[in-house]
Amino acid sequence: MREERLAQLMLNKDYLKVKNELTEMNEVDIADFLNPLDPQTTLLLFRMLPKDLAVEVFAHFSRDQQTSIINTATETEVEGIIEELYFDDMIDIIEEVPANIVNKILLYAREDERKLVNQFLKYPADSAGSLMTIEYVNLHREMTVKEALDHIKEVGLTSETVYTCYVIDNKRKLEGFVSLRKIVTSEEDVLIDEIMEEDIIKVNTHDDQEEVAGVFSRYGFVALPVVDNENRLIGIITVDDIMGIIEQEATEDFQIMAGTSPSDESYLDTGVLKLVRNRLPWLLILMISGTFTGRIMAKYEDILASVVILSTFIPMLMDTGGNSGSQSSTLVIRGLATGDIKNTDGMKVVLKELGIASIAGLILAGINFLRLVTLEKVPVKIALTVTITLFAVVVASKLVGGVLPIIADKLNMDPAIMAGPLITTIVDAMALYLYFVLAQSLLSDILTVGLL
Repeated sequence: MREERLAQLMLNKDYLKVKNELTEMNEVDIADFLNPLDPQTTLLLFRMLPKDLAVEVFAHFSRDQQTSIINTATETEVEGIIEELYFDDMIDIIEEVPANIVNKILLYAREDERKLVNQFLKYPADSAGSLMTIEYVNLHREMTVKEALDHIKEVGLTSETVYTCYVIDNKRKLEGFVSLRKIVTSEEDVLIDEIMEEDIIKVNTHDDQEEVAGVFSRYGFVALPVVDNENRLIGIITVDDIMGIIEQEATEDFQIMAGTSPSDESYLDTGVLKLVRNRLPWLLILMISGTFTGRIMAKYEDILASVVILSTFIPMLMDTGGNSGSQSSTLVIRGLATGDIKNTDGMKVVLKELGIASIAGLILAGINFLRLVTLEKVPVKIALTVTITLFAVVVASKLVGGVLPIIADKLNMDPAIMAGPLITTIVDAMALYLYFVLAQSLLSDILTVGLL
């Protein structure tokens, strides 16, 4: 393993070989190797890297390591890093590091960059404007291919991407785009106007980052233009930036689905008290909502007293209902997140879940009835009550699990809140209520005489 070899070289203080090993590695792997090390060792190895590679590695460091590097590096080193950082990376760092580090970064940023930083920080935190970079290639439709290539050579080294070039007018209004492939395969005297594409997918500076991620996922773009309300090109978002957002949004949904408040910090880096604060509100809500099941049981305690055997089937009915609801809600929430399901597809979801629930419910109910009658020797009337309840619970649970996330989305709430714990709590109460209502109806003669 390369990591073990590097660790041994460091132990032997053979730093020349360490430097040679590191310069042959990808910048992401170098950052992963240096991140866990103590600040002094990290800075020592960081200083060995060639300047261009060092800047790329710095962009992939954790925020703690970036803060540490800026705090301990010399003014010349910090200035060099800031000068070479891509603008969007600088914005990302500024948004998350402490104020004293922000001041140090801005101290070495160019005046025009400082003005742009202030402009970018005014965009909402989770908007397209906060993700974009201004380092892109723009062309004009009256340019020839030769002029376009000369311009790309001039600005390409400082641009995030040159594979897609954006065509704007004199007022910076976005008119279209042209790929680098199209440019280099066209004759030099051909106008950009003749080879550009005018049908362009774009996002607004105030669009939510989750919507932006959906556009990238749908169209498979490498970069996406960001415009203001007047269709002026403000910046672009590149796929490497949106990958982090996709992961962040997915993590946030998982956290909400697990019944905890979202957090950007990693599990091991988050303090115990903060984790408690993130989890306790949901636990309190679920605990209080769970009292409904207790009230339902208290209301129908006379039924349980008359037919004691009914209580033995309650866990099975509640678990089956909770599992059925969770299956449906998880799939619908995921569909809403990926765009496969729209919040206008409520009736389609209802019909599909009804079909699934009917088939699954019949199979489960049939197997359960045979098990109760043949293996457990339960009286047919009671077995029938449990079986009908099981079928009703499966159907109702799947419908509730499928519809509630869509309702949440229509109300501009995160559909992920309608998952796991919350769905289970709702379905548990519903299952108990159905069970006792059916028992009261189907077992009226047994309840009257109190045979069991």
